[in-house]
Amino acid sequence: MDFGFTPEQRAIRDAVTALCAPFDAAYWLARDRDGGFPHDFHAAVARDGWLGIAMPQKYGGAGLGIVEASILTQAISASGAGFSGASAIHMNIFGLNPVVVFGTDEQKARWLPPLIRGEEKACFAVTEPDAGLDTTRLKTSARREGDRYVLDGRKIWISTAQVADRMLILARTTPREACRKPTDGLSLFYTRLDRTHVEVREIPKMGRKAVDSNMLFIESLPVPEADRIGEEGRGFEYLLHGLNPERILIAAEAVGLGRAALARAVAYAGERIVFDRPIGRNQSIQHPLARCWMALEAADLMVFKAASKYDAGEPCGPEANAAKYLAAEACFQTCEQAMLTLGGMGYAQEFHIERYLREAMIPRLAPVSPQLVLCYIAEKVLGLPKSY
Repeated sequence: MDFGFTPEQRAIRDAVTALCAPFDAAYWLARDRDGGFPHDFHAAVARDGWLGIAMPQKYGGAGLGIVEASILTQAISASGAGFSGASAIHMNIFGLNPVVVFGTDEQKARWLPPLIRGEEKACFAVTEPDAGLDTTRLKTSARREGDRYVLDGRKIWISTAQVADRMLILARTTPREACRKPTDGLSLFYTRLDRTHVEVREIPKMGRKAVDSNMLFIESLPVPEADRIGEEGRGFEYLLHGLNPERILIAAEAVGLGRAALARAVAYAGERIVFDRPIGRNQSIQHPLARCWMALEAADLMVFKAASKYDAGEPCGPEANAAKYLAAEACFQTCEQAMLTLGGMGYAQEFHIERYLREAMIPRLAPVSPQLVLCYIAEKVLGLPKSY
C-alpha cells in the first residue's frame, strides 16, 4: 500500500504552490479587508489550465480525478489563501460534475469550455431558507411552459453569485405530495443567471469577504428545456454525484488551511523570545502544536482515501463524510492553537491568524453539519437506527 503521491501529482502540487506565490498573505489580507472577488487570482488559475482539472480533455479539461483536484485546492489553501482562495475556484471543480456525468454531448460542449477557460463563472443554487439540509422540502418551483420552464423561489448561501454568469439550480417540477418518494420530482438545471429575473443580495458575514455569499430571489426566470440536465424529476439523484467530491474538496482545503496556521505558529514559536529563550522550547507550546500536526495528518489520510475510492468508482460516502468531519475539526483546533501560541499578536490582523480562525468555521458549518455527519456514520456504517 503506497501512501505517497506520484511524481505527476507532486508536480501538480509544486506548480500550484508556485502559481500562488505572487498572491501572498498581504494580497489575501487586503481582499479580506476590502472585499471584491479575486478576479486576478481566478484568471491566473484559468491561465495555467487548472480550472478544468477534473473535466474531460475533450472539452479542454485535464481529465484527472478528485485526487488531483484535492491536491490543487489543498495547495491553494495551504499557501495562505485559505478558503478565500479555494472558494474562488471551488465550484469549478465539483459543481459541474452532474453535467460531466449526465449532460449530453451538446450540453458539455456548450457549457464546459467557457468555464474551463475562465470566461464564465458559475454558482451552486440548492440551499433554501426554509429547507436547510432537508433538500426534499425545497420550495423553488419550475413549471413547464412549452419548450421552457419558469422558475420561482428563493435560495440562500449561494457563493459567487455576485460574479457568476450561470447557476446550477435544483427546483421542484412535481409537488412533493404527488411523488412516490420525497426525492422524486426535483429537476436540475444549468442556466444563465439572468439578473432581470434574479435579485442577488449579498449577505455580510464573519469571514471570507473576498468570495461573496448571497440570497437569491427568483421571479419568473425562463429556463430553456435544453438547460435541464438529464430527465425531469431525477435532479436529486444527479445532484448526489457532486456531494461526495464537494465534501472531499472541502476537507482537503481545511487541511491546507490548518497547515498554513500551523506553519505560522511554529515559525513564531521559534522566533519569539521570552525569559531569554524561544517560547517554542517550552513543552506547553510544543505539545499542543504536535497534536495539531498529528490531527491534520490523520485527516489528510482520510481525505485521500475518500478521493482514491471516488476516482476508482467505489462507494465512498462514509470516507467522504468522515474526511470532512475530521479535517474541519483538525483545522479549527489548529487555528485556535495558533492563536493561543501567538497570544495577543494572533489577534492582530497583520499576523493573519485571526483571519484563518474565522475561515476555519466554514468547513465546520458547510456543506453539512458535524452532527449530521455523525448521524450518517452511526446509521450507514454502524447500523444504528435512523435518528432524524
